[in-house]
Amino acid sequence: MYPVVRPVASNESLPDAVDVVIIGGGIVGAASAYYLAKRGLSVALLEKGHIACEQSSRTWGWCRLQNRDPREMPLSLLSMSLWDSLAGEIGQDLGFRRTGLVYTTHDAAMLAGWEAWRPTAREFSVETHMLSAAQAAARIPETRRKWVGGLHSVADGKAEPALAAPILAEGARALGATLHQNCAVRSLDITNGRVTGVHSEKGFIRADAVLCAAGAWASGFLRRHGVTFPQASVRQTAIRTKPTVNVGEVLYCPDLAMTRRLDGSYTLAISGRAALELTPQGIAFAHAFMPQFIQRLKAVRMQIGRSFIKGPESLAALFGSDRIFERNRILDPAPSHRLVDAIMDNVRGTFPQLEGLEIDHAWGAYVDCTPDAVPVISATGTVDGLYLAAGCSGHGFGLGPGIGYLAAQLVAQDRPAVDPSHFRLSRLLDGSKIKVGSL
Repeated sequence: MYPVVRPVASNESLPDAVDVVIIGGGIVGAASAYYLAKRGLSVALLEKGHIACEQSSRTWGWCRLQNRDPREMPLSLLSMSLWDSLAGEIGQDLGFRRTGLVYTTHDAAMLAGWEAWRPTAREFSVETHMLSAAQAAARIPETRRKWVGGLHSVADGKAEPALAAPILAEGARALGATLHQNCAVRSLDITNGRVTGVHSEKGFIRADAVLCAAGAWASGFLRRHGVTFPQASVRQTAIRTKPTVNVGEVLYCPDLAMTRRLDGSYTLAISGRAALELTPQGIAFAHAFMPQFIQRLKAVRMQIGRSFIKGPESLAALFGSDRIFERNRILDPAPSHRLVDAIMDNVRGTFPQLEGLEIDHAWGAYVDCTPDAVPVISATGTVDGLYLAAGCSGHGFGLGPGIGYLAAQLVAQDRPAVDPSHFRLSRLLDGSKIKVGSL
């Protein structure tokens, strides 16, 4: 079962021509549409399913600076500033709250890693405090493990996955953008090496630029147009509970991650517990991802699943027709029942007051990653006027406003607010050494 999100109405008809077509209606696509429209460009946002139907509604909803890869820090700071201002600009509540994030651990090596990040915190003026074992236990009970310490990131927080992308999309439309759901893009129109429009299932739109923000589908779509984008997806599981007592706003320990929602329910997961399914696309990019696979091998289960024959990395995606996107409206993998049971056991065992906690629904999600776990926000360099914003590696929700802002600047050829060099596509293709960031 996929998460319920705020519904967004589609515009009745496609425009004949726009300055920019955006492919993908997740938070990155919606934020890009908002910031492009805010610059006065005409924008059409096309989504094969509905707004926020895949990764953007299946996230934990964390918005953080803590423990970011240093390459992402300027973009993270930009994103947090944008989160602060969006509700006032659009006039609707996206659920963003600076509640603080609390981390605890029984693992001395993990605690040392958090301590080692503190120079980055000081460099970027992030208010973060190490917690003693007693302070950590006061935040998350030691009913299952004995904590060696923890960390409190004071100004980080959360937003609502059910609201954020839909409200950003509505904000873009209020500025003149058009929104088109159940409208898959089949292919690009390219003339003399430059994009001149898109062919969708509902018709053709002329465009001076196209931004591919298609999440897990991005690599397969671009491959059809001669653009190589190393991308792999891992399947994760999360739970939404029924409303319950408040035991904390945003909490993390090795056994669980908890985010309290506006209605008093929780989103629950276990960090790092995911499945890496063998796929044709994965085999093709295996060499690029080998350093990351080796680093995360203990946390990720390798398996063969339905994604070998169905989905964005499948044989059908590699060799199928251009109708594959509309035949896969919503990428909705089943949750792992083993993980659902483990999550609930961990939460009930940690918080006695949640012994009667009930599940509302659970879901699976494919999180699209790059070999270095850093997003790509870049011109493709292969087709003029074609840009990419994807590969967010589990960071896309919190970074979404900043990614959309930077992507809009690149498309509009404005001076970028942050150095875009760390996010260029070419770093994954030119033989540069892959440095794996944090997930």
